[in-house]
Amino acid sequence: MSHVSSPSPQGQSPLRTVQVLGGGSPVSGAHVRSLASGLVARGVRVTVCAPGETDGVYDFTGVGAHHVHVPRSSDPASVASLRSACADADLVHAHGLHAGFRATLALGRRATPLVVTWHTRSHAEGARAHLLRLLERRVARAAAVVLGTSSELVDRARSRGARDARLAAVALPVPRRTGSHDDTDRPSAKVRAEVGATERPLLMAVGTLDRHRGHETLLDAAREWRGLDPAPLLVIAGEGPLRSVLQRRIEDEELPVRLVGRRDDISELIAAADLALLPGGPQARSVLAQQALHARVPLVAADVGSVSDLVGDGAELVPYGDAEALAAVVVRLLGDPALREVLRERGTRQVATWPTEDETVAQVLSVYDELTQVRPLT
Repeated sequence: MSHVSSPSPQGQSPLRTVQVLGGGSPVSGAHVRSLASGLVARGVRVTVCAPGETDGVYDFTGVGAHHVHVPRSSDPASVASLRSACADADLVHAHGLHAGFRATLALGRRATPLVVTWHTRSHAEGARAHLLRLLERRVARAAAVVLGTSSELVDRARSRGARDARLAAVALPVPRRTGSHDDTDRPSAKVRAEVGATERPLLMAVGTLDRHRGHETLLDAAREWRGLDPAPLLVIAGEGPLRSVLQRRIEDEELPVRLVGRRDDISELIAAADLALLPGGPQARSVLAQQALHARVPLVAADVGSVSDLVGDGAELVPYGDAEALAAVVVRLLGDPALREVLRERGTRQVATWPTEDETVAQVLSVYDELTQVRPLT
């Protein structure tokens, strides 16, 4: 793959790619930053088209990419900005369904190859479900290659007419920490004091506060374990349309739960927790699940989608929506340090099976290589 490194002796120019990102979800944002870093290190020119604030969060420019502000919108002005940014690209790579749709509009009839990574499965009901199918079909058929982060998403892309759909290797960058990952060395004291869990177990959940993430199930379970002494504190990081509904329940039922909104220290919060909880959600490769196993924090997760493929035997799985089962597992783990240690060891073994960042970049480069075999010389 000589053309993906520095200019070759034959004078071939470096590969020019545009990465299109929507709102910058934790999964896609971290992936694009990791991908941009790896591509730039291999001599690829990378432009990231994303809302302006995402560069402050993920620092695309800090890893050598060029950032272009493109709002998360499909209006004509945004599409025109994206079209301009893609004008000289050898290949465009969109991350997420809506980003893929905007890239499709921007490229129009251009022959520029389009790669789309589907990170999550979108949900819709009624008339919106029909529109979602149309959107998926449009994007799947426009892409030269669809990369799905789970076998379920690959099958879905094929059912929507994708010419070429493949399972994607997507690595989560490992948070950089000092010290080891042993319980006694986790930077927990300050974080636990801040959230109010200095002398009680801390449970962590992360996710958008919407109907599909299982937060209502978490609150139902919290009713069950609030009788423990001391009662565990459940901290939920994230924002969304259910915030006021959940807060009202917490107050009315006097549940040991705190909503802390969006946070930029998620990895620290998870590392400080006694247990991490994943009650549901559409992500194929949950950031919380990956961070919990990386940090050796025992994970309890709803057995939904491709979660079992991701975590293997490195987590305790419970049926989706079963608050009683979730609460029972939490109570059992909190009372059994030996079982928690077993989960930590299994989780560490499972992490070793996940693709590395280098492997992720290598797979993407191999796809780019297939699609850009013939490019003009400098």
